[in-house]
Amino acid sequence: MGNEESTPVDESVPPQTLSSRTLEGLAEYIKSGKASKIVVMTGAGISTSAGIPDFRSPETGLYANLARLNLPYAEAVFDISFFKQNPEPFYTLAHELYPGKYRPTITHSFIRLLHDKGLLLKLFTQNIDCLEREAGVPDDKIVEAHGSFARQSCIECKHPYPEDDIKRHIAAMEIPRCHECEGLVKPEIVFFGEQLPQAFFENRMLPAQSDLCIVMGTSLTVQPFASLPGAARGHTPRLLINKERVGGLGNGTDDVLLLGDCDDGVKKLAKACGWLEELEKLWAETAGIGKDQAEGVPDEPAKSKDEVLEDEIDRLTKEVDESLNLSKWHEEKVRGELMPRSANGADAAATSEGLHSRSQPHEDEKGNLGHVFVSEDSKEVPLKSADPAPTEKKDEA
Repeated sequence: MGNEESTPVDESVPPQTLSSRTLEGLAEYIKSGKASKIVVMTGAGISTSAGIPDFRSPETGLYANLARLNLPYAEAVFDISFFKQNPEPFYTLAHELYPGKYRPTITHSFIRLLHDKGLLLKLFTQNIDCLEREAGVPDDKIVEAHGSFARQSCIECKHPYPEDDIKRHIAAMEIPRCHECEGLVKPEIVFFGEQLPQAFFENRMLPAQSDLCIVMGTSLTVQPFASLPGAARGHTPRLLINKERVGGLGNGTDDVLLLGDCDDGVKKLAKACGWLEELEKLWAETAGIGKDQAEGVPDEPAKSKDEVLEDEIDRLTKEVDESLNLSKWHEEKVRGELMPRSANGADAAATSEGLHSRSQPHEDEKGNLGHVFVSEDSKEVPLKSADPAPTEKKDEA
């Protein structure tokens, strides 16, 4: 699919804004200066070529490695109630995914290029990886619908936590505690049981003010993010760069479909607009961002996606082993706080193993983290509530 050109849809209905519902028609519209307020909406598909691990696909093995931490179910790593009891699995994952280890893709640089040209009204992203920021998209242009690693705070007193401190703790595989109240600190990623950021609701109608919507690398199945393209006005052009048609895009009179790999798609669009050289130069500036460069490792030949995934699996496996001895504080917390004594003075039946037997959160407790659990073909898979029976959860994990 990566070699397919733009796909016209329902040619019997003429476009109202574009000269044609093709890549060429869209490029003509952009070059004319009529697209000066572009809203971009992105999902996990724009980051997979950066080597961000694929969580849900069986081939990656990441869930299997997380299971070694005795999770009651894989998604518990992003459950706020479970995090309060046992933050170790999340911080094992954070050590692997924390910003600075992965280079932005050329798709991220394309968003930066839109900003540099004064065309970007707002970027809505479902991703938590901060690669848009690494590519140079400024904070005030980004709405991280599901939060991200960009900020962190105490889950108890809500006091902000210094970025340098959490970087140090994550690098050392230690669990950070609040300087004010000693509460647990968490990056402001939306966990199950938490509300979406206020910024999302404050900006969700911006697509209605746009003159072009670009949707990339998302299955548009996770609400309320999935409703964003529908907020655009009737004759506002909408471009989908994705491996498959999603969210009803293609039904609008000025919709353009560019089916295939996101990086290939943005390069085709940039070439049609006469921007390809600028885009490649901008992306080249991100070459110093990433794990190998940060660790001073010499450049190596580019690896295939399969080789990158294998490397990530091996690395995470080692880190999981190390994380089992993260710190003594959790064991002390379990013994001192999470084992209430019964009325006759005997210890309650709860044990550290019992902590991992809690059922999956009820549907109305969940945040929207479907972007985290992507399938092999980069599609986002919305999380579903499973049977809450602990025995079945244990089998499922």
